[in-house]
Amino acid sequence: MDVIDLFPRSIVQGEVDQKLLHHVHLHCEDVLLNPGSNPDASTRLAGQLSKQLQLDFTQPAIRELCESVLLEGCERWIRHVIDQQPPQGRGPWVPGRYQLKLIDIWLNCQIEGDYNPMHTHGGSFSGVVFLKVPPQINGSSFDGQLCFHGPEDYHLQSFRTGMAKYVLPKPGDFYIFPAWQPHSVMPFRGAGERWSLAFNVVAQPVSSHPQPPDQNPNISLSSQRPRARGF
Repeated sequence: MDVIDLFPRSIVQGEVDQKLLHHVHLHCEDVLLNPGSNPDASTRLAGQLSKQLQLDFTQPAIRELCESVLLEGCERWIRHVIDQQPPQGRGPWVPGRYQLKLIDIWLNCQIEGDYNPMHTHGGSFSGVVFLKVPPQINGSSFDGQLCFHGPEDYHLQSFRTGMAKYVLPKPGDFYIFPAWQPHSVMPFRGAGERWSLAFNVVAQPVSSHPQPPDQNPNISLSSQRPRARGF
């Protein structure tokens, strides 16, 4: 006999090249040393974290990360999921009919007791890149872990065990998922800082005709950030 797992949710996981990770890390150190040079993002986001700063995605290290890792990861998700559908059921997800565009990217700096409650993002795809993790976040507890939430409550007594997936953060690891995927970040105890980058990407139709202005933009449930027009 065999066991069939129904209704999987697809999440892209990978690791940033160490050289690129080093350059991104150095840039984020500069940003934290000069916080006034980057807009504060904390008032627009879901969590209670030490610092949340918007990053300039034209900065060389951030631009390379976005183009060679994050957008490529979103494309990898599309091809993995959509190519499993019959050709007539793929809608706009045919190469050449859409383009991926980064909306924003920001740095999260988390210290002891900080947390990010369950939330979703605007856009089409979101994700996280881990940059720095204190040694006590090591999998011995849920402290500091990223959690992906399913549509039902976790309840072990009734065998609802697949509705929460915890991810241990490791520097260089990244995860990319649809923006509607609920997720949260657990607090941790002890000294040190947990750094991560979060981002939003929108998938837009390719058209020779400009689209009209959005008179009623969709809003992220977590941040009240206007969502760029997409599908």
